[in-house]
Amino acid sequence: MSTAPILGLEPGVTADVVPARRKGGFVWQVIRERPVAAVGASVVLAFVLIAVLAPVLAPYGLHERVGPVYGRPSRQHLLGLDDGGIDMITLLMYGARTSLLVGFAATLVAGVIGGGIGILAGYFGGAVDAVLMRVTDYFLVIPDVPFMIVVAALWGPSLTHIILVIGLLLWTTTARIVRSQVKSIRERVYVKRAGAMGAGHARIVLRHILPQVAPILVANVVLTIAVAIFDETALSFLGLGDPSKISWGKIIENAFQRTALSSGAWWAIVPAGICVALPILGCTLVGQAMEDALNPRLRVSHLGARKFRVRAMVAKGEL
Repeated sequence: MSTAPILGLEPGVTADVVPARRKGGFVWQVIRERPVAAVGASVVLAFVLIAVLAPVLAPYGLHERVGPVYGRPSRQHLLGLDDGGIDMITLLMYGARTSLLVGFAATLVAGVIGGGIGILAGYFGGAVDAVLMRVTDYFLVIPDVPFMIVVAALWGPSLTHIILVIGLLLWTTTARIVRSQVKSIRERVYVKRAGAMGAGHARIVLRHILPQVAPILVANVVLTIAVAIFDETALSFLGLGDPSKISWGKIIENAFQRTALSSGAWWAIVPAGICVALPILGCTLVGQAMEDALNPRLRVSHLGARKFRVRAMVAKGEL
């Protein structure tokens, strides 16, 4: 690598100490460099493709009865049939559409609200910061699931209502993380220089602050997707989901209400539970990998067997 001095650098600083800008975005960089993130992203992407292509990939119609009630798994129906004689694979594919839609849409709502409040509180500080953080604290102490149950029951069973309920309760962590990052960024020299040169608040936030907080915002949003999918499943299982839409939580609810356990039809419950767990695990792996990349100090909490070494005992003569 060339060591010729670069224009604008201090004397003695050469090109070999200037980090090269890596190609691709932050998310792609993490996925490419970390196998765990690649596995998690592959799992999530696979479920997204299945959800999008469900009308094409599903072996039967969503409401087509193809066998007896709780028919056992067979060559024609690998995961058996539900209480209505409908193929379970078909139900799981169509259920992915609703569960993932709610998860991603609710996360988008939470990300916009949390990111906006965090940026405003961190950038302006003072009274704005105090008011917004007190509102955030109030939402933090509210127990999520009981509050979701109450609001969903009052608003009525609707997919839009479920998305709003989940989104309006998952923004608090995002707001606090973004606020702390913005408070640090606004004190940097280039931000203060932009303000001194006459740049408005909107320009400073959009051009200088938002690009800096985007990676940590994305990492937090990915982790929020996992929580949103779980919350949607919980609400649907409790009977507060949209009755006209099939989802993984609705599949589990129908199985419990229609005596799948007493009938020994484990295939009506277990596959849906696995479908809920896998995207949550995938989002968690990607989100944690992003957090590790943003904060290398987090790596000390992960003790690998290959990295662990027992220090050799020192002989008495060497003391």
